[in-house]
Amino acid sequence: MSRPGETGARIIDGRAVAAALRAQVAEGVHHFVAAHGRPPGLATILVGEDAASAVYVAGKQRACAEVGMVAFDHRPPGDTSEAELAGLIGELNDDPAVSGILVQLPLPEGLDGTALTGLVDAAKDVDGLTPVSAGLLALGRKGLRPCTPSGVIELLRSVDAQIAGAEAVVIGRSNLFGKPMAQLLLAENATVTICHSRTRDLPATCARADILIAATGRPRMVEADWVKPGAIVIDVGITRLESGLVGDVDFEAVRERASAITPVPGGVGPMTIACLLRNTLLAAQAQLG
Repeated sequence: MSRPGETGARIIDGRAVAAALRAQVAEGVHHFVAAHGRPPGLATILVGEDAASAVYVAGKQRACAEVGMVAFDHRPPGDTSEAELAGLIGELNDDPAVSGILVQLPLPEGLDGTALTGLVDAAKDVDGLTPVSAGLLALGRKGLRPCTPSGVIELLRSVDAQIAGAEAVVIGRSNLFGKPMAQLLLAENATVTICHSRTRDLPATCARADILIAATGRPRMVEADWVKPGAIVIDVGITRLESGLVGDVDFEAVRERASAITPVPGGVGPMTIACLLRNTLLAAQAQLG
């Protein structure tokens, strides 16, 4: 691994790591079909006409096809009631052909995304976001883990990061990423600090980190002097500016100080879908014993 002051940080290629994981999933799907006579199935629920969500769902469905899974595409209109969506989720929970269920967020105004996501059977919760899944993670028990935090762990492993014993700092405390990320790092025996808007001296706290993970959605917030020399920096944020897509980290400045860093795009993003596919396969395997 390159060191600061020599050739700059090693760029962590999320696309390559994701491709390797997807190849493993495809092999697993092949064996699953041979054993059970049918492929795993992923059901996506996209409510309304949100353009960005439609792009994300299309990408997930293409990825399913590429690894040999079946994609069940549900696109109820934006005026669908919460009761109707609850009924659809119940039907998918009961459908043996559906291994995993994903409710694409955000939902249209007036629909409670947290409540509806919570209706997904934990055995099919491939997003890892239901209260049951969150509880299993907190207790360190076996279950489906949130995709993006799981992808970050895979990226750290790809550069042989010494997670055990490391001081890890996560900027962001969301239920979707920050909290489960901290739990996964704790499971790897890191010492974890979660930072947020009330953190008193954010730069100084970040500068202690051997592993720094930023997930705030504030473009280029993390500056070079926030980073400990030789730290590994994982940038989860993505914002579209006139100049293009950028992350939460000032990439060009920080890469001269870190030992390894993820780019935006091409870092964490590809890992989310790869881990979703892995979760779907794991769910299918668990459901059939």
